[in-house]
Amino acid sequence: MNALPRGFIPVMLTPFNDDLSVDYATLRKLCDYYIDNGAVGLFANCLSSEMYELSAQERLAVIQTVVDQTAGRVPVVATGTFNGSVEEMADFSNQVYALGVDAVILLNNQFVAAEESDEEFLARIHQWMDLTPGVPFGIYECPIPYKRLVSIPVLQDLLRSGRLCYHKDTSLDIDQVKAKINAGMGARFGVYDAYMVHAKASLAAGSMGLSCIQGNFFPDLIAAFCSHPTDEFQGFLTENMDLMHSAYPTSAKYVLQKQGFPISLATRRNVDPLTESVKAKLDELLTSASRYRSP
Repeated sequence: MNALPRGFIPVMLTPFNDDLSVDYATLRKLCDYYIDNGAVGLFANCLSSEMYELSAQERLAVIQTVVDQTAGRVPVVATGTFNGSVEEMADFSNQVYALGVDAVILLNNQFVAAEESDEEFLARIHQWMDLTPGVPFGIYECPIPYKRLVSIPVLQDLLRSGRLCYHKDTSLDIDQVKAKINAGMGARFGVYDAYMVHAKASLAAGSMGLSCIQGNFFPDLIAAFCSHPTDEFQGFLTENMDLMHSAYPTSAKYVLQKQGFPISLATRRNVDPLTESVKAKLDELLTSASRYRSP
């Protein structure tokens, strides 16, 4: 198993047609758009992809489309665990891996209830590993249905498998991020941070890159930030974090539209409406962001 590259791995959007069917043609264009704007990998079938609003067959079809369109230019990771028994999650993970992804992402909140212990979590993850021989995997601290953070002892245990290569951290705690980076030293493993408030410090500490929703608004700028992080751009994103979370992912699709990418605003997720007021603020955001691009 090769390590995933250093840089920006976007949490991909899913384009929909106006009838809310998946727009696979635009999804192919979106893969190219991310890569052309500096993405070093793609995270398909994630929360930003509206994975919980997709059927099992749609999840597989979305992942297959991304793998096919990417055609080996960058690695692809994709979520493979949803509600069900460990056996059912392992079966779906094997199906996902067979599509050609580089790693299957596990939602740690799908293995145990919030009140269950790390010991119970590890027992089920090891059961999953036994049922998915040789499958590289990542761990995503997905906040829905509940956020379960990965402790250092859990991370150390999973790293010993030699199969853990990706971790999307949502702890919002730079000390936790640093501890995870230190735990993974020497392994083919990378922490990809989701929190722009401490993104510069995270990269300086040794995180492999970013997998943040801001990359669905400005993929080129997030990719550039991974290589050359600045306090000014981090401050800009931090200042506008609440706005970018408003009506998400519709808000991100709107900003992509305004930058010339042909994506519908359609979403299956029950989000706040994209009001004219929010649109006006996003227009201002887009104008302000332009100053961070090289002439």
